[in-house]
Amino acid sequence: MFASHSIKIPRTAHYYTSGEPGPNIRQFWLVCHGYGQLASRIIRKFSELDNNEHFILAPEGLSRFYWNNRTGQVGASWMTKQDRLEEIDDYVYYLSHLYDHFRGQLPAEVQINLLGFSQGVATQCRWLTKRQPDFHRLILWAGLLPEDIDYRPLKDYFSDKVLHFVYGHEDEYLTPDRLKWHEQFVAEQELKLQVHTFEGKHEIDRHLLGKMVKEWSE
Repeated sequence: MFASHSIKIPRTAHYYTSGEPGPNIRQFWLVCHGYGQLASRIIRKFSELDNNEHFILAPEGLSRFYWNNRTGQVGASWMTKQDRLEEIDDYVYYLSHLYDHFRGQLPAEVQINLLGFSQGVATQCRWLTKRQPDFHRLILWAGLLPEDIDYRPLKDYFSDKVLHFVYGHEDEYLTPDRLKWHEQFVAEQELKLQVHTFEGKHEIDRHLLGKMVKEWSE
């Protein structure tokens, strides 16, 4: 016979930034990567934003692994189904710690954008529904709202915020059936999403991202 145990221990987490937090920053981005990505890769998608006005924070998932043992390519994940609730608690604390640390270095009127890509969508949603941080825009990029969350009790929390859903027409993971389910789920949860599409696959389209940012700045 054996028993399973768990213990909280200090550990090292990794994150990347672009720009410097300070009084001139107009938009603060907290960006969560997708399954198998690294923070160092996704943050490159934001390289065309003006670092004098945009501060980008890209945390990395706490679980790293080898995609392919022959190539040694490393990826990271936010969680798996094994001990999922504990893994969620760990990254919720992690994201809150980073958010609070940098938010305190930015102007009170800074615009806060939370962007999740693929698996990062669920990560952002679970964090914000548990901790309810201040933000202005939530961008769900190439990922669907997690269905195990009831968003209706947070109707007031979302009422003054803008939610965006972005995906490529050729995204191999977002099938017509999944998109139809998502549309129905969003309606049931009484949420309003601004939908944006582009001609592309499971990726962040720099052109569309830049267009959206330009519109927000006008």
